[in-house]
Amino acid sequence: MEQQGSLDRGIALRRPSSRYARQVMDFRDELRKNGDVFDGCAGLEDCASFEEWIRFEERLKARYKEGYVPSEVFLAVRETDDRLVGIIDYRHPLTDFLLRFGGNIGYSVRPSERRKGYASEMLRLMLDICRSYGEKRVLLTCDSDNMASRKTILKNGGVLENEIEDTVGLSKCGRIQRYWVPTGSIF
Repeated sequence: MEQQGSLDRGIALRRPSSRYARQVMDFRDELRKNGDVFDGCAGLEDCASFEEWIRFEERLKARYKEGYVPSEVFLAVRETDDRLVGIIDYRHPLTDFLLRFGGNIGYSVRPSERRKGYASEMLRLMLDICRSYGEKRVLLTCDSDNMASRKTILKNGGVLENEIEDTVGLSKCGRIQRYWVPTGSIF
């Protein structure tokens, strides 16, 4: 029997470019319409245009000042039709805040493309990138009641360190799980 998630997961992580401008804004609109959070989207929820969003380093540095952490932002694009299915970022190094609540990696999958294995594949590909930066393990966090994110993290080798109370208001349920995920062997 074919499972719902058995569709082709052939995706590539690509740097944002104007080639995907319309798709990025459509992605934003779809997340908004679904009432989703914009995890790993480099502040896309606050942007009125692709041109504003693509300047995420400048914009986020001004917003967070000393608390700013550089990040590598990638578009997850399905290779068969060049469709944007997700956005993922890798934040490094970890600040005290990210170490406690946010982790190194955040990601979102387009609502119409969920339950197809894209989040797991996005994370797998991002772990390769993290390894290229010399990371042996990275921290991911999720709401304690977010079963889909938990499955994605566990599928990629995540080990639960602990569950903490969300004292800063990031989660919907008030509890955050913290997982360490190995990036694999460094050659």
